[in-house]
Amino acid sequence: MTGEETLRGAGGPEAAPMALTGERTVPGIAEENYWFRRHEVVYRRLVDRCRGRDVLEAGCGEGYGADLIAGVARHVIGLDYDESAVAHVRARYPRVDMRHGNLADLPLESASVDVVVNFQVIEHLWDQGQFVAECLRVLRPGGVLLMSTPNRITFSPGRDTPINPFHTRELNAVELTELLENAGFRVDGVYGVFHGPRLAALDARHGGSIIDAQVARALADARWPADLLADVASVTVDDFDLFEAGQANIDDSLDLLAIAVRP
Repeated sequence: MTGEETLRGAGGPEAAPMALTGERTVPGIAEENYWFRRHEVVYRRLVDRCRGRDVLEAGCGEGYGADLIAGVARHVIGLDYDESAVAHVRARYPRVDMRHGNLADLPLESASVDVVVNFQVIEHLWDQGQFVAECLRVLRPGGVLLMSTPNRITFSPGRDTPINPFHTRELNAVELTELLENAGFRVDGVYGVFHGPRLAALDARHGGSIIDAQVARALADARWPADLLADVASVTVDDFDLFEAGQANIDDSLDLLAIAVRP
């Protein structure tokens, strides 16, 4: 099975791509490909931690990640508050047990799953502590919470409020660790997502930052230059590096990833 077939869902019916809202990224859109791959890389690197386990993806959005996990897990529950996302996942990814619900009050029994996946979601939540406490509740003893989020230091540099209007509170590595430990988790590792050599070269090619070049096009609502669009469309998960704190300066990372265990 190819990677694209994995993301579509084996044997699943076709469904129209979801519209971009600013709160989620979706596959199959050239202009969105950089952000999609930057999200996808964390799923790809951690999917084996879900092998043979009961998994909840809390805030699964378009559903491509939950479907990827479903390729190795025993059972995958997808959860989202957006009813249109719920309908889309049910139509496009039938091997995901998709449910509608609020992340602040997870509709699962206590100690009912082995892994909770929460990628690029915590920054959208108003009561982050309540959500993390709910993750602890639904995990079995020894269960794992996998959480990623934009690094506040590099995503909204020098600002007290997030640049992204859909974000409520962004975190740095210390704040993310404190959030998890205060809820009762043991943090086993904090990692950062970085541009690899090819993306570093693309940064140089586009005035120092391929991210800023994309944002400038979006803000101007202008046609993308052909070379920028081609470079963005060419990005793959292999263009990103994932380093643990200590291997690289975690404060320089693009996104943060924490692996936390329920004692």
